[in-house]
Amino acid sequence: MNLKNILAVVAISATTAVLSVWGFGKYNDYQRAGMQESGKLPVNYAGFFDKNNNTPGAAIDFTPAATSATPAVVHIKTKTKARQVSNTQRQRSNPFADLFGDDFGDFFGGPRVIPEQRASGSGVLITEDGYIITNNHVVDGADEINVTLANKKSYKGTVIGTDPSSDIAVIKIEGKTLPYLVYGNSDEVKLGQWVLAIGYPLNLDATVTAGIVSAKSRSIGINSRQSQSPVESFIQTDAAVNSGNSGGALINTSGELIGINSAIASPTGSYAGYSYAIPVNIVKKIVTDIVKFGTVQRAYIGINYPNENMSDDQKRELEKELGTSIKEGEGVYIIGVPEGGAAASAGLKKGDLVTKVNGNPVTNGPELQEQVALYKPGDKITVSYKRGGKESTVNITLKNKAGNTEIVKNASALEQLGGELENIDKSLAAANDIKGGVRVRKVGTGLLGKSHMQDGFVITGVNGREVKNLEELQEILSNLKGGGVVRLEGIYPGFEGSYTYPLKLTIE
Repeated sequence: MNLKNILAVVAISATTAVLSVWGFGKYNDYQRAGMQESGKLPVNYAGFFDKNNNTPGAAIDFTPAATSATPAVVHIKTKTKARQVSNTQRQRSNPFADLFGDDFGDFFGGPRVIPEQRASGSGVLITEDGYIITNNHVVDGADEINVTLANKKSYKGTVIGTDPSSDIAVIKIEGKTLPYLVYGNSDEVKLGQWVLAIGYPLNLDATVTAGIVSAKSRSIGINSRQSQSPVESFIQTDAAVNSGNSGGALINTSGELIGINSAIASPTGSYAGYSYAIPVNIVKKIVTDIVKFGTVQRAYIGINYPNENMSDDQKRELEKELGTSIKEGEGVYIIGVPEGGAAASAGLKKGDLVTKVNGNPVTNGPELQEQVALYKPGDKITVSYKRGGKESTVNITLKNKAGNTEIVKNASALEQLGGELENIDKSLAAANDIKGGVRVRKVGTGLLGKSHMQDGFVITGVNGREVKNLEELQEILSNLKGGGVVRLEGIYPGFEGSYTYPLKLTIE
């Protein structure tokens, strides 16, 4: 090879190396959405391109990706303070509890104290100034949050906002030039590709496991435990995930964040072959909404569609109702179009088969959910559908849950409590020697339902201030600034003693 050829090879190699580094930093706005600065790489990615381990035919080496990503995955430890609950609570949760001794409280109706609870999970730094993504169930109800980085430095964490529907939470620590993970694109994730799960399972230090993507757009029904409008379209992998991995990172072999580990499928509670991660494209949108608006701007297409886990009998009944056979993988059958919704305004009807959203094929409910979850109310999308064998495309303006396109604000303090509340009558007040109060008819799925409170509790005070009716309760809560822990005080009629329930409110 002559000198001219050698110089040409050197020039091409140098140019390729420079372009590779440059190209990695030049993500488009869509990939860089969610608070990360375009074109900037965190310090933990320094040297990532010093090696080329994924060339065709070469053995895959996970070392660069694991080394770059691990510093940005954090250990989250939470503490929930001891709480006192009543005998009626204990009896309702387990009618035989009093037969089993002191662990279940006093047989004759004395209060029981639920001891201090400690738990741990994982989280992912996404900015150099300390914003962290984790699961809602990792920090839900916690009185204290401690965040420890891989370098053993610890910080106090503050909850910025949560979304139980998707099981995402955003917390913040105070720091500068922190390592963080860059976003990938979960739409580009392919079946069979290698992925790494990083977290702090079983209270161990940072742990990396490898596996492949075994399925996409999975719905396992787990988020319905904490939300009446769950969003599920998981990436399924066989990377080992255990208790404590929740909120940790799922990355590709380029070191990019493609999902937040959230759940496992297991008969024992430990890893049994499958784990589930929330796609990063959904995560980015939710995180941006929480930081910018304080709550998720969730868009709705305005249709009802079949449950993924229908029995054969339910399927036959639905086919009879629709007048057509339902074939899996064809699309999403519309079984209802609520009046005033986005789909109804666009002319979609019961029996239509949705096949695409913005040109992207959808074959089942979770795929449809994943596509719509990327948008906010007021955004316009195209929906392709089949009616009578003919395919058409229509423009739809997405709406919020209230049926309009306005920005959704944080729920009021009273709305955050949830449940069904009512003023007590004079006879009940007199019988319990109180001036008045607010009876919790049903605790519901809001903060009351997460507080160990039981139906029938009567609220008589908030943070030491007397409450005689709903108007006073609303006024006291509305005047609280900045949120934080609020203590509801009260009684259970017919039982001795008073009880206090601390709740964490978010107030603008």
